[in-house]
Amino acid sequence: MDQQSKQSSADSDYQREPVHEHARLGFKSFVGMYAGEHTAGTELMIGPLFVAAGVGAFDLIAGLIVGNLLAVLSWLLLTAPIATRSRLTLYYQLEKICGRRLVVIYNLVNGLMFCLLAASMITVAATALGVCFSFPMPQLDDLYPNSIGWVVAVLCVGTLMSVVAAYGYETVSKFANIAAPWLVLVFLAIGIIAFRLFIEVSGTEISSLSDLWYFAESKIWKGGEPLPGQTKFTFWHVTFFAWFCNIAMHMGMSDLTIFRFARKSWYGVSPASGMFLGHFLAWIAASLLYALQLFEDPSNTDVLPGPMAYKVCGVAGLLCVVIAGWTTANPTIYRSGLAFQSIMPKASRFSATLVAGTLATVAGMFPAIAMKFLEFIALYGLVLMPMGAVIFVDFWLSRKFGFQDNFAERTGSSFNTAAALAWFVSIAICIVLVQFFGIQIFFVSLPGWFIAAALYIVMSRLFQGKPNYVHSVSEVL
Repeated sequence: MDQQSKQSSADSDYQREPVHEHARLGFKSFVGMYAGEHTAGTELMIGPLFVAAGVGAFDLIAGLIVGNLLAVLSWLLLTAPIATRSRLTLYYQLEKICGRRLVVIYNLVNGLMFCLLAASMITVAATALGVCFSFPMPQLDDLYPNSIGWVVAVLCVGTLMSVVAAYGYETVSKFANIAAPWLVLVFLAIGIIAFRLFIEVSGTEISSLSDLWYFAESKIWKGGEPLPGQTKFTFWHVTFFAWFCNIAMHMGMSDLTIFRFARKSWYGVSPASGMFLGHFLAWIAASLLYALQLFEDPSNTDVLPGPMAYKVCGVAGLLCVVIAGWTTANPTIYRSGLAFQSIMPKASRFSATLVAGTLATVAGMFPAIAMKFLEFIALYGLVLMPMGAVIFVDFWLSRKFGFQDNFAERTGSSFNTAAALAWFVSIAICIVLVQFFGIQIFFVSLPGWFIAAALYIVMSRLFQGKPNYVHSVSEVL
């Protein structure tokens, strides 16, 4: 049995118990998984949107280095230590703390957010069909579908992705394992070719590193005003976006499910392969495509990965766009289906995944989600990160602050009010900060995490009173 099959088997065997020692995986398994998952369709939207946001060369490069490093440290210091001690899935860990009814609400929100994320990737893949069939495609500021051809293309792409996802994790993982190594190479090729074309059409001669840096500052990432409707990005925007675009996975603790299979806690450094291949090199390569497009025609502000990749790499570029969108959307639809199935246990996983795929496909017809992808990712993290703070506090700080850990499991409760208030109130506070105090959404997740942690401590003390510190449900019974 190969490594991926072992992990698939383990996934089905350890949903409600700690992962056994013989099922744990080595470091290489995690390096490959993160490299593949984070060098995918999202990069083709994020890179161009950085350029549309008027980012400067120094702000982009330095911000990506710092932000991606902070993201890796978040996995290493926050997620992996808990995962390798408890060795439980995110959902079972939450159920022990929060109770079944609250986890159902979390899964519903999680499933819907996954659907919207998959919708963006369906949108990315559909732009490749636009090149093949020459139908009108959405512009940067479009909210609604603008042609029948676009609707049909999204419907076809979304249906195929949903069916593949519905056949299960093994089918999804096989497809991703075949495509991922090729995708990394194509992303590098796109960046190199786009850079060479850029030099040629601009008539620039580069003979030193200072020439290269001047070219980057003056032609690619110029640091001017953003395009209409886009937020101006600075060093801090890039840093916090790179750090928190995956906050749901590290500080939000979703990757407890992944790292429960790690033999050692230090395997938490493995996401560096995804951060510095996907969230650094691939973002830069994708931004070069858009910068080249704007240089050649400043009026062409459309963010359409299909036409941009085709111009640089031809058919290989189109295949990259389709497969990159596919490899991201497939596991995302699959995860959404699992979340929905947990809400409707009588429904089959196949049917629940098809429901998720249908929602993602319909949402993908509306280009506003993809064209505002930077803001959507920030919102996605904001909504899910408070539960990560709850898990962190419950695991490490509950005894220190005088309240019971795993409250729902120990008391038989189906709804932990303290956890619910920490989740909902922290989100509400963050929304107030954005709407009434003018703090941009990219910057509220960090204080929001600490607000959720503090709220959970205060509310747990308030609602639990003085616990007797029982150690298992059996002791209560």
